[in-house]
Amino acid sequence: MAASRPRRTLPVRGLAGRGSRSSGDKDISPDEALPADPLTLNAALPRGAMSELIGGEGADALTIYLRQVRRTELFTPDEEFQTACAARSGDFAARQSMIEHNLRLVVNIAKGYLGRGVPLSDLIEEGNLGLMHAITKFEPERGFRFSTYATWWIRQSVERAVMTQARAIRLPVHVVRELQQVLRARRALEGDAEFVARRPDGVRVEDIAALLGRDVQAVADLLALSEAPRSLDAGDARGDEGFTLADTVASDDEQGNPSGVTQAHEVERLLDQWVHALDAREREVLEGRYGLHDREPETLEVLSVRLGLTRERVRQIQNEALAKMRRQLARSGIGRDALF
Repeated sequence: MAASRPRRTLPVRGLAGRGSRSSGDKDISPDEALPADPLTLNAALPRGAMSELIGGEGADALTIYLRQVRRTELFTPDEEFQTACAARSGDFAARQSMIEHNLRLVVNIAKGYLGRGVPLSDLIEEGNLGLMHAITKFEPERGFRFSTYATWWIRQSVERAVMTQARAIRLPVHVVRELQQVLRARRALEGDAEFVARRPDGVRVEDIAALLGRDVQAVADLLALSEAPRSLDAGDARGDEGFTLADTVASDDEQGNPSGVTQAHEVERLLDQWVHALDAREREVLEGRYGLHDREPETLEVLSVRLGLTRERVRQIQNEALAKMRRQLARSGIGRDALF
């Protein structure tokens, strides 16, 4: 049956103060999303949640938003069907009306994710994005209420925000889901009185892995990701006063970056290999002139006396040895700047 277009749309501002719908339509979940008074909303949140998650001007803005959403009259089933059909056919005003009349559903769902590291205002914003996506996908002719359909999209959007924004170090969404599964399993074991009686020393990684049927090392790796990151300015675990974690980390001047250290070690290994490939006299001249292998550098005069050669001959041997080394560098593709 083709649905007729609604005679008018009902924006949220035009409905302020009209009162709620009849009590007969109890299947619409947004109806109980918000308390009747903003003060009651604060009481409904976890203790201190409102003051911690929002404050100052942000608290005022969110309170005003929640008050406006609370005043929005909900759709009757017939109004919802007609408006949803109009929105599906491309009526922008009808789409806006669908959004405004379901904002309290978003707030109700977002409140369930408080205390997970994301402010309530951000949770609501992400939930609104899920709501708008649900309106695009909703097919009213199937006979389901919109709130039933939209809840899944709103939850998905809010949960994704929690997964990606709540951590200082972002983890991929699929890793966060696996981590949550492991944490739920650990909480289940901790809440099992029979298990606790058998294992008074606490839940082990092996117990969680056995419950989930997963590899022990994989579970251990996931649990390591659940540890909160520590600030470099935090005190050292040894308890030394004035000693921070940053003091245990080598500076760039001391160690350099890891790739640079690796490259330097590789070049050093190759140079040592090439020096040993020279004949004995060339190797002796290079090691003496440049102080290789912890030797003290020697002058041409000292080398000439020790080897029984003239200074000019020692210089020639040095140049011949260096020419061989340069050819080795060229064949290996190592630039001269890598030596310094």
